[in-house]
Amino acid sequence: MFRSRRTAAALASSAAILASLFSTPGTAAEAVKIGVLTDMAGVTADATGKGSVEAARLAIEEAGGKALGQPIELVSGDHQHRPDIGSSMARRWFDVDGVSVIVDVPNSAVALAVQGVAREKKKLVLFSSPGTTALSQEQCSPYGVQWTYTTYALSRGTANAVVREGNKRWFILASDYAFGKQLAADTTAVVKANGGDVVGTVYHPLNASDFSSFLLQAQASRSQIIAVANAGGDTISAIKTAAEFGIGRGDQKLAAMLLLLTDVHSLGLEAAQSTFLTVPSYWDRNEASREFSKKFQARVGHPPTFLQAGVYSSVRHYLKAVEAAGTIDAEAVAAKMKALPIDDPFTLNGHIRADGLVVRDMLLAQVKTPAQSKAPWDSYNIVRTIPGDDLAWPLSESKCPLVKQ
Repeated sequence: MFRSRRTAAALASSAAILASLFSTPGTAAEAVKIGVLTDMAGVTADATGKGSVEAARLAIEEAGGKALGQPIELVSGDHQHRPDIGSSMARRWFDVDGVSVIVDVPNSAVALAVQGVAREKKKLVLFSSPGTTALSQEQCSPYGVQWTYTTYALSRGTANAVVREGNKRWFILASDYAFGKQLAADTTAVVKANGGDVVGTVYHPLNASDFSSFLLQAQASRSQIIAVANAGGDTISAIKTAAEFGIGRGDQKLAAMLLLLTDVHSLGLEAAQSTFLTVPSYWDRNEASREFSKKFQARVGHPPTFLQAGVYSSVRHYLKAVEAAGTIDAEAVAAKMKALPIDDPFTLNGHIRADGLVVRDMLLAQVKTPAQSKAPWDSYNIVRTIPGDDLAWPLSESKCPLVKQ
C-alpha cells in the first residue's frame, strides 16, 4: 500500500515536470481575457461605456466565444476619468486577474497612464476612444495601438475637405486650453495650406456658460465656415447657440472638429443640421455595418458611435491575430496584428504602422436636415471619403522612438 502510494506520487510529480517542460507561457493553456476599461457614468458614458462593453462582447460572439480552444473571458471597469484609478485597475488586471489585453480607455490622460503600465508589464492595450497624438508619437509603445482616430486626423480631415469644397474663409471658435489651442492651430495650418484664410479666432473658457458673445464675433466676420474646436458639453452648447442665431442655415456653415453621433442626437437635427465633421466610421455606411448596428442597437438602444465601433473592430482584429499567432504573447500577437489586413465593416483601407497608429480612410460627413432624415439616427450625409494617408503625419516626421528614421 505504502509503495503504491509512493509510485503514484512519483508518477504525478513526473507528469507535472513534463507538463512544465513542454508548456510555454501564452499558449492554449492560457485563456484570452479582455478588459474593457471605459467610462460607465461620466461625460462620455453614452459614447463609450456600456456600448463599448457590448461591442467587445459582439466581437467575441462572432469569434465563436473561444480562442486557442479556450473560452474567451470579458471583464469591464470604470476609470472615472482619473489616471490613478485607470492605471491601478490596469495593473491589477494584468498582475492578478490575468487580463491579456485592455481596450477602449476614453480620456487621454488616463490612456497615457495605462500605456505606461502596459509597457512595463509587456501587455497589449488597444485605444479606441482617446485622441491624443502622444499615444503614437512621443509616448508610443510596442504594446499600444491607437485604433480609431487622433485629434490631428479629425481636424485635418474636416479642414482639408471643407476648404476643397470651396469654403476658403474661416473663423475659429476654440476652447482656451491645450486641447482647443492645438485643434485651432492644426485647423489654421490646414486652411492656409489649401489657399484659405482664417479671418479670426476666439477662445472661450472651459465649460463656458454663454457662447453668445463669441458667436456674434464669428457671425460678424462674414466667414463661410465657423470651426468649433472644443469637445463634449462645450461643443453641444456652442452648436445650440449657433442654431439660435441662425448660423448653419444660410451662407455660414459650422464645422465641428470633434462631434459624435450621440452628441448630434442630443442636439437634435434642427440645431445640428448642415454641420461638417470627419468620422472614422458610420453605422449606415454599408450592409455589413447596418447588420452589426442592428444587433448592437437591440442591446444598447442606439447605433454604435465611432468609438464603440472601434472597440468592436479592435477586439475582432486582436482575436484573429491570436489565432494566427497561436499564442497570447503580446509581442507575437502585436506582430500578427501589424501583418494582417484590418478587415471589418467599420474600417476602410486600415493598417497598423510601426508607431502603433491605425491609418484608415475616413468620411467627411454633413449633418442632415430634419427633412432629409428618414428615421431616428439617420443623421449624416456622407460627402466624400478622405484617404487615410492624408490624415496621418508622415513616418519620416514621427517622434515615436520605435520608428527608424
